[in-house]
Amino acid sequence: MNRIVNVVRLQLVNRAAYVWVPLLVLVASFVLSLFIYALIPVDAPKYSGGAQAALWTFLAMGVVALTQTFPFSMALGIARREFFLGSLLAAAGTAACTAVVFALGGVVETATDGWGINGWYFALPWLRDTGALGIGLFYFVVALLFFSIGFWFATIYKRFGLLVLVSVFVALGTVLVAAMAIIGRLNAWADVFGWFASLTPLGLVWWLLVLTAVLAGASFWTLRRATA
Repeated sequence: MNRIVNVVRLQLVNRAAYVWVPLLVLVASFVLSLFIYALIPVDAPKYSGGAQAALWTFLAMGVVALTQTFPFSMALGIARREFFLGSLLAAAGTAACTAVVFALGGVVETATDGWGINGWYFALPWLRDTGALGIGLFYFVVALLFFSIGFWFATIYKRFGLLVLVSVFVALGTVLVAAMAIIGRLNAWADVFGWFASLTPLGLVWWLLVLTAVLAGASFWTLRRATA
């Protein structure tokens, strides 16, 4: 366990990736969203996708966690399992801090009726009824999912190289297009959209947790044979 904690400390040496960049992106997107809300001369509720900006930084964080730190950890004699668990724990800590900010922001946003201008950034309608705990849990899982995606792509690049990584992108795109074609051929788009519409925020959280676990397992399997 001490070696895993040491990996966390090793990752947090790069505070820009784990602290300052996510914080800067979050603050900047929030302030810009409020400014845009104030410029819209209507009383109707105003929404933006600005909240996702801070979450995308976790994808880059996953890439940086492997490409910049993994070679150094190998030089220190840290086992791949310890590096993987420590990196995931470091990301979970940052995701938890981000989730707390979103949860508290949602509470204030609701109490002030959208910051006094009916503008909603943290407590979007779909999440608002779940309360602070639901908002925080949702953003925590999404942040961890984005980190897992970036980490997995980085392990593929480290293990197999650029050609295989691009091939994976092409394969994923092909699967997505094929799935859309099958749904269209079966005239099942109404059922698909209906299923998504029926999902509650907490219900979606469970599906995202499963996907995160699958990506984490794939990352560890790939990392086991990766070289520095």
